[in-house]
Amino acid sequence: MTITAEALTSELPGLLNYARLLTRDEDAAAELVQQTAVRALEKGDQFRGDAKLSTWLHRIMYHQYLDQLRQHQPTPVDEDALVEANERDWATDEYTVSAEAVLERAEDRQALLDALIRLPVSHRVAVLLHDLEGLTTAQIAEVEQISLPAAKQRLRRGRQLLISALAGGEQRRAELVGVPLNCWTARSRISDFLDQELEPEEQARLERHLAACPTCPALYASIVGVSSVLSEIRDPDSVIPAELAQRVQQAFKSGQD
Repeated sequence: MTITAEALTSELPGLLNYARLLTRDEDAAAELVQQTAVRALEKGDQFRGDAKLSTWLHRIMYHQYLDQLRQHQPTPVDEDALVEANERDWATDEYTVSAEAVLERAEDRQALLDALIRLPVSHRVAVLLHDLEGLTTAQIAEVEQISLPAAKQRLRRGRQLLISALAGGEQRRAELVGVPLNCWTARSRISDFLDQELEPEEQARLERHLAACPTCPALYASIVGVSSVLSEIRDPDSVIPAELAQRVQQAFKSGQD
């Protein structure tokens, strides 16, 4: 079944919205959509029409995003431990939350996004696909390439994790009273800050955040330290092999023809 440019284009707004919630970064979201579109065109002959085009595209995006995470996070996060701990909480009769506080934070877009980003990817995807995109659990199973019971479990646990994350936001909010920027925004701008690419006003706000936030300074110090170490491992005597230089020049020349 051939995928037309018109059909693919019509799916892009939904994919971009989904990508923004996955990455919480505008540039990363746009890049993810582009990679998904390119991959879809490359694999167009594999689309048989058995599933909706949107489901197929979401599956491609999901796996593209997982690949990105593996590249930038080589040490896997123990997501199972997080999920199991939350499951134990919910299995305890005494465990509860303040529904008023949870709903208040859910209506605060930044608080909701902050809670979502702290969910394990597989569970965040299940919640977003079902409650945001309107996919069925069967379609979620197809996107994540898991069984239907597993998809139902991820959706259930994902919703529970989200509620717990929103409920736990009270302490985070108390710690950040008066601190400019939320943590995710501050952390997403650290690289630009190091490269001196922020506007003076944004730089000043980030500096005030780092001076007052209880969690971000350690992350900032780690990035600075690792970047410094990396800058010292360059081999000053390294020379590009002549064969490689020739291949690069040939590829560039071919691209100009």
